[in-house]
Amino acid sequence: MLAITLSLVFPLCMAMAAFTDLFEMKIPNKIPLSLLLGFAALAIALGLPLTLIGMQIFGGLIVFMGCFTLFAFNVMGGGDAKLLTAAAVWYGFNISLVEFLIEVALFGGVLTVMIVLLRSQANTVMALGLRLPRSLIVEKKIPYGIAIAVGGFCSFLSAPLIAIALSRAAQ
Repeated sequence: MLAITLSLVFPLCMAMAAFTDLFEMKIPNKIPLSLLLGFAALAIALGLPLTLIGMQIFGGLIVFMGCFTLFAFNVMGGGDAKLLTAAAVWYGFNISLVEFLIEVALFGGVLTVMIVLLRSQANTVMALGLRLPRSLIVEKKIPYGIAIAVGGFCSFLSAPLIAIALSRAAQ
């Protein structure tokens, strides 16, 4: 039961990241930190072997290197990089991480196109009186935390860590 409860850290953190990125255009450091602490607590609760924990962390490091490069070239925000890295630790270095990253990229592409279209029609949107977060209309950045969260929601159950937690809970 503890493992199932700890498994909820991931979707809760993803939801918080999406909302704060949408309304404030930033992801507080406490969200990626909570993801990492939640992972550690779940790994301990499940009694994962060190080799598996190492592979989980290795997956996060690989994603971190890519995110750091994108951040250094001002392509990705720091909050997005930290969130994606912390989320990657939950997937580990395996095919589920690739699936997660592909889903994030696809949802990110759709999100970007939608926001660019919305911003191109900003005057019409405001004239219609539609209430949208100011960040969607005015900012130059894209709240990519939304895409990371949606990709996480869609691929969460394929993460090996969650599969282990669910299988042990079913016993």
